Amino acid sequence: MQDEIIIYTDGGSRGNPGPSAAGFVLTDKDGKQIEAKGLFLGESTNNLAEYTGLVKALHAAKQIDAKQVTVFSDSELLVKQVNGEYRVKSENLKEIYKQTLNLLNSFDVWKVTHIYREKNTTADKLVNLAIDRQADVSQAVPKTSQSKAVGKPIRLGVLISGGGTTLINILEKIKQGQLNAEVSVVISSRSTVAGVERAKAAGLEVKIIRKKDYPDIDEFSKRIEEELATADVELVVQGGWLCLWKIPARYENRVMNIHPALLPNFGGEGMWGHHVHEAVLKSGAKISGCTIHFCTNEYDKGPIIVQRTCEVKEDDTADTLGARVFEQECIAYPTAIKLFAEGRLQVRDDRIIVKS
Repeated sequence: MQDEIIIYTDGGSRGNPGPSAAGFVLTDKDGKQIEAKGLFLGESTNNLAEYTGLVKALHAAKQIDAKQVTVFSDSELLVKQVNGEYRVKSENLKEIYKQTLNLLNSFDVWKVTHIYREKNTTADKLVNLAIDRQADVSQAVPKTSQSKAVGKPIRLGVLISGGGTTLINILEKIKQGQLNAEVSVVISSRSTVAGVERAKAAGLEVKIIRKKDYPDIDEFSKRIEEELATADVELVVQGGWLCLWKIPARYENRVMNIHPALLPNFGGEGMWGHHVHEAVLKSGAKISGCTIHFCTNEYDKGPIIVQRTCEVKEDDTADTLGARVFEQECIAYPTAIKLFAEGRLQVRDDRIIVKS
């Protein structure tokens, strides 16, 4: 967790509207860089790109559990609008302006200040580089700003059935030095999902194990266990994995799952993705969130390790609520993995005791 984060943001368009990108740099209060990205946006305006850079930066700050943010932007218009000095007149900006204020107000303390472009060179360079390449870019984090990994990294086996967003989040935390782990193998229950390509692009070994290719759940489970054992996996991480399998004795309390709601509510067979968020909205619940738990041989059962919450808003859709829940997932899963790797999780009477 980083209590106080310094943010530099920028955005630009060549043509206004034209090819555009947003950029941001996150540092700690001592100026040590945490993250720096340029994000290609396609056709957009300067002002929309500036706001997008700020929104993306604030999301990144939330993912590392920042409590305070100080933002520097070279867009005088954006700064005055956010601080209430200028009114937002453009219809194209009203929605993202509202989103920006909601994000800022989710921090304990926030401040947005104008700086001149020459003081914002890194974010500016990332914007131009993203436009030149027409692709997202990242700047390597200096080694001095990365957390020092202590001891041997824990070996993870990641199970996916879809886009692999949980896998990518874990890989980002490993890259940033926030998680002392390595992904030894990725197992997908589907062959054509985006998560398979993302895993391969990251240089990971991917095994396709489809339930329909096996005569029963026992053979299916045995094949999964074989690949995990071959890769010497210490902890199995289910990220959007949709298949029930029989967890073998060697992996009892070594298989984690993430559920996009606060278990034991809104769980069970068929409760995944949008189905969960739609059920939460239909119930009238005011709070949702995510749950990390050890798996048993029942859907969404097992001792709860970590839960994080978020507000359910009156105008939420399944998509908007899902996005807010995913922000919490990006914090919760690495936290749970770290607790396991540090040997701090003890199962007692089907409950988790977190040792100090």
